[in-house]
Amino acid sequence: MLKKTVVITGTSTGIGRATVELFSSKGWRVAATMRSPENEQILNLLPGVTLFKLDITDHEQINVCSKLILAEYGQIDVLINNAGYALLGPMETATPGQIHRQFETNVFGPIALINAFLPSFRKQGSGAIINISSIGGRIAFPLYSIYHGTKWALEGISESLYTEMKPFGIKVRLIEPGSIKTDFNSRSQDHTDLENFPEYRAYTETVSRNILEASSGKLTGSAAEVALTIFKAATDKGARLRYPTGGNAGLLLLLRRLLGDRPIIAFGKLLLERNGRKLLSDRKFVQ
Repeated sequence: MLKKTVVITGTSTGIGRATVELFSSKGWRVAATMRSPENEQILNLLPGVTLFKLDITDHEQINVCSKLILAEYGQIDVLINNAGYALLGPMETATPGQIHRQFETNVFGPIALINAFLPSFRKQGSGAIINISSIGGRIAFPLYSIYHGTKWALEGISESLYTEMKPFGIKVRLIEPGSIKTDFNSRSQDHTDLENFPEYRAYTETVSRNILEASSGKLTGSAAEVALTIFKAATDKGARLRYPTGGNAGLLLLLRRLLGDRPIIAFGKLLLERNGRKLLSDRKFVQ
């Protein structure tokens, strides 16, 4: 029986790495992409895994890499758009370059990669596109405005693509992780510069600290847990579109659906009040 093949982006750490390990253990052929495959010493030793160099923001590299992968394997069964990161900070403090890079990585790159493989998927009349979104694609928190913009965009694109691809036998899936124990809060984040925006400093320090505390509780999931959900989505023969996973994802999305904006308003208030009400009455803050 011919082994199935999956393409996974952003595989050097976290969810991407765990997903490569899982698919390899299940007997799949894995095309694992990362920006610096020359530095990887473990994944390339796993059964069926081949590393490919890919910076998802480089569209010429996307064209070259996709052609190399198709030439290597002939047929691709699943594409997993996992590469991404979060820009943290008040929207006003983000530079145009930071905003562009955030959308290039989380939205424009995945679109280009999908389009690179779609002719092959359509020709074979099958395939699955799995986009790694977040609960942040349906719920928004302070300081992540630009990041949320990219994930809400990816959700909308995927939802529309889901219907567009049906006539061709191609499935589209959205994975929506909650708080996950990875290096996302360190390695996979960029920060805006507050040097010229002292008005935001007290707010940003308080809210970012409280978000970190709120997301580090017992409900936190793992990269391995998300990888299992991704594998389920890749092999699911049903028509499901969204797969919340990890930690508190299902609960938060349920509350948002049932209660509308009220949980977000309450959470925003809580983030400011955890350190008392002094911040809210600080003249330097409200000016």
